[in-house]
Amino acid sequence: MVKIRLRRMGRKNRPSYRVVVADSRSPRDGRFIEVIGHYDPLTDPATIVIDEEKALQWLNNGAQPTDTVRSLLGKLGIMEKFKPASSQN
Repeated sequence: MVKIRLRRMGRKNRPSYRVVVADSRSPRDGRFIEVIGHYDPLTDPATIVIDEEKALQWLNNGAQPTDTVRSLLGKLGIMEKFKPASSQN
């Protein structure tokens, strides 16, 4: 299964994350298919940048977001745009 999840970057005690599309069997910081954005929780407010077009494309192709990524996509309004597309099928 393909998942949309976070990949930890940054140094010790200063995490930042890349939002990546990866096979569910690969390790957290291991092999991935594509980077679709990034997330920095340490800025005030937290910085969330996700390519909406790529995210919707992967969601429509069956990629499953993790709980944290689902929350981030919801904050950006991407999940709202995905739900109408899934209810039409």
